[in-house]
Amino acid sequence: MNSAAPRLEGRELSCVRDGRALFKSLNLHLDGGEILRVEGANGAGKTSLLRILCGLAQPRDGAVYWKGADISDCRFDYHRELLYIGHNPGIKEELTSLENLRFFHALGGHGGEAAALQEALAQVGLYGYEEATVRTLSAGQRRRVALARLWLSEAPLWVLDEPFTAIDRDGIRNLQARLVHHAHRGGMAVLTSHQPLSLEGCAVRSVDLS
Repeated sequence: MNSAAPRLEGRELSCVRDGRALFKSLNLHLDGGEILRVEGANGAGKTSLLRILCGLAQPRDGAVYWKGADISDCRFDYHRELLYIGHNPGIKEELTSLENLRFFHALGGHGGEAAALQEALAQVGLYGYEEATVRTLSAGQRRRVALARLWLSEAPLWVLDEPFTAIDRDGIRNLQARLVHHAHRGGMAVLTSHQPLSLEGCAVRSVDLS
């Protein structure tokens, strides 16, 4: 695995969807301890950019680099150092909150230590809902199940699509504090949000796709 310092770069990125250019010749970079906020109107290409940065979609032109290497050449290692939570939380409705979190944690190569998983759920306000089947939860609670992964992840790069959607004020404050903690440890995050952010002490960059 490349031991270079974490650095994410997008070089001359262009994206076309349904025959329409969403953005072109886009350059960005992010180092450890920084947070990048992607802004723009609905349909401007925010989610498309996040998917390109994660390697889940290909740009029309340009490339994404992680630690100086094209992610297409280091896909396995890159994905081991990346946590992506999309606008759709991607959780399984037939499983409980705890089972979903154990599944995601195992995908990252970690064990399912019950105490750590339960603490992560407690951090997002789901204490007492560990054994609740996800289909019985509200939209906000389902979102919190997915976001609980942020209290377990050691990945240096987090990519989050509208992470504050469907959560209340306490949840927003708690998530912002977690992002600050992640950045202060040298982590980095790329996110979209319609919410005003309070990330005190963090280096926050922005890119506007409007």
